[in-house]
Amino acid sequence: MPEITLPITGMTCTNCSSTIERNLKKLPGITQVNVNYASEQVTCDSKLLQVKDIIAKIETIGYSVPTTKIELAISGMMCANCVGTVERTLLKKTPGVITANVNFATETALITFLPNQTNSNNISNAIKRAGYGVVATNNVAEVKSTEVIDQTHKFWLGVAFTLPLFLLSMGRDFNLLGDWSHAAYVNWLMLLLALPVQFYVGWDYYVGAWKSLKNWSANMDVLIVMGSSVAFFYSVAVLLNSSLGEHVYFETAAMIITLIKLGKLLEAKAKSKTGTAIKKLIGLQAKTAKVVRNGVERDIPIESVMVGDIVIVRPGEKIPVDGKVIEGGSTVDESMLTGESLPVQKQAGDTVIGATLNKQGLLKLVATKVGSETALAQIIRLVQEAQGSKAPIQHLADKVASIFVPIIIVIAIITLLIWWLGVGADFTDAMIRMVAVLVIACPCALGLATPTAIMVGTGKGAEQGILFKNSEALEKAHKLQIIVLDKTGTITNGKPIVTDIIGLGSMAETEILRLAASAERGSEHPLGEAIVQAALDKQLPLAEPQQFTAISGEGIVVTVEDKLVNIGKIADQATNAFATIIERFQTDAKTVMQVVVDKEIVGLIAVADTVKASSQEAIATMQNLGLQVIMLTGDNQATAMAIAKQVGISEVIAGVLPEQKTQAIKSLQAKGLVAMVGDGINDAPALAQADVGIAIGTGTDVAMETADITLMRGDLRSVPQMIALSQATMRVIKQNLFWAFGYNVLLIPIAMGVLYPFTSLPMMLRSLHPALAAAAMAFSSVSVVTNSLRLRRFKSNS
Repeated sequence: MPEITLPITGMTCTNCSSTIERNLKKLPGITQVNVNYASEQVTCDSKLLQVKDIIAKIETIGYSVPTTKIELAISGMMCANCVGTVERTLLKKTPGVITANVNFATETALITFLPNQTNSNNISNAIKRAGYGVVATNNVAEVKSTEVIDQTHKFWLGVAFTLPLFLLSMGRDFNLLGDWSHAAYVNWLMLLLALPVQFYVGWDYYVGAWKSLKNWSANMDVLIVMGSSVAFFYSVAVLLNSSLGEHVYFETAAMIITLIKLGKLLEAKAKSKTGTAIKKLIGLQAKTAKVVRNGVERDIPIESVMVGDIVIVRPGEKIPVDGKVIEGGSTVDESMLTGESLPVQKQAGDTVIGATLNKQGLLKLVATKVGSETALAQIIRLVQEAQGSKAPIQHLADKVASIFVPIIIVIAIITLLIWWLGVGADFTDAMIRMVAVLVIACPCALGLATPTAIMVGTGKGAEQGILFKNSEALEKAHKLQIIVLDKTGTITNGKPIVTDIIGLGSMAETEILRLAASAERGSEHPLGEAIVQAALDKQLPLAEPQQFTAISGEGIVVTVEDKLVNIGKIADQATNAFATIIERFQTDAKTVMQVVVDKEIVGLIAVADTVKASSQEAIATMQNLGLQVIMLTGDNQATAMAIAKQVGISEVIAGVLPEQKTQAIKSLQAKGLVAMVGDGINDAPALAQADVGIAIGTGTDVAMETADITLMRGDLRSVPQMIALSQATMRVIKQNLFWAFGYNVLLIPIAMGVLYPFTSLPMMLRSLHPALAAAAMAFSSVSVVTNSLRLRRFKSNS
């Protein structure tokens, strides 16, 4: 890698530049590093590392490299080898490009680049120079539709010329047409029928082959052009010089092109069905919204809705944007986004998700998220990115595809030489076997095996409220051995209520609650919110907190009415003094907090959180799958054990601070592949440490960016469903790869003629005709896509 300069953000002093420099020098192969604090840049030189490795190191030590990510639609890719050509063009010939994931199934490229070194125009031009097209994302459907119409027209034109050519050739070979068919002019007639097929219907393959060879690579087009051209031009040579032979193979060349064109058409139609989930999600969006502006209610396009607008939603209408209900009540069907079949009750103060259906009452809401910020827009983006990413299992197929075509060309030439010079067969017989080898080889199935299954699997997950951030998460999920569950909001509802207030001195219980609630007004913790809600329910006058300090895992320290109020974890002296009371509460699965005013313990507050109705069933299902289920919580051991007993969990790790959860996950990873299930906000470090981080919540409450997998329903039953979907998807991928490799391993030797000595076998197997080879090749990729489409019928038993 030549010398590279990267911009860096997050440096606050010269010591930061020294830290970056020192850490980068530890990387293997780094020969020179210079960090400039003034210009906020690092310049380094390495012969071993890629840019993404250096960026990853910078980010692990707490700094950032500003990057931009774009998705481009690419036209002109014919097989998996084209994917490699585009990726090489971007990574090796386009300065500033960090990563490039090209997906043959979706015909898209997800590219991360340094905006200070290149831009989308440079990237698009590099792709075009490599011989491929870049399509504006808003025109993709139109371009694909036009392409299918064009290819359909060419196919039927091919049929119109190939069918009479085939019938004429076969009729003459079997003496069904009389003496006239053996006249010299009939070969010229065959040439006239073959010409439009070869150079109009098949012209796309010639263009594709030229572009590929120009980039010093070889794709499927090269094989098709070589195979059909050998048959065609040999026949032309026979026509011009009869001493070369008597039989022409114009019908073979025409059938190769027409049958492969048919296969490509069927493949395109099958591939379009793999993206139906995205189309369904996009189709969910409402087109208009009723808003109240200046006291006037009017319909406006959805794009014109702004944050803060008052939106009216009548019964039976779609909720147009994410918002908060300010008036009215209703039930809302959220099944299209969360997979939850039962409508959800909504009233003032509740959040609603855009694209869900208002069932009964009239709702008045204030828009909180619009456009690309809505939950639906985030879901669509996540699914698109997951479908565009590459699963680790695909790397083997990519490696094989990159060398596949050159190897096939060598095998084809060897086949010709063995039969012609080794066995002593006629040149034409040896040539026909060579053509069969060239035509039957199929790198397309290798390129489609993984991405088509990923597309359907991630799409099916989205329909059920299971969002995979990338295909690596989808692949890992089927190998999970340990499931770690957070308690609050994951196993329980996450909406605790105050159950008991115990005064330990002269202060009245209502005053203890009032001071505690006043202090907790600045807290976002569920326990703090429960205390505030309890005070509001009693209509207690709350004071304004000052100097609010949250101590991770311990509680809060706040000044209220000139009193220093501390609420949080029970201190040792309190445990000793009030052991009986505390033990009783904890046995009942209640969390106990002490209230300290001016360094004196004045009371205890007990809070209880109810277990979700589905948690016990979901945990039992996971255990039946052979998974080890563990509860990880910051709550005390007694309360945690009480909850665990209710849901059937035998292993509990309790009393851990947020930063200690990461270490707990690390320890468990020594025993197997670990998934951490949490709310995606408080558990972010543990989610990041786990092999698979799973955020669970409801609707807009879910922080989708924090985890590998997001479960839109606040229901643990989604976890075994997600694992079952991962297992089904990986099963289909392995079937596809087995077929893609097996097809080539089995049929290429047959095309070479290895079965010829077995006289008991049918002649069509002993000497495979190139037309049959073309048909087999055409339908191999179709079968892979069709197999992937079976995932659309996936139903979890969980």
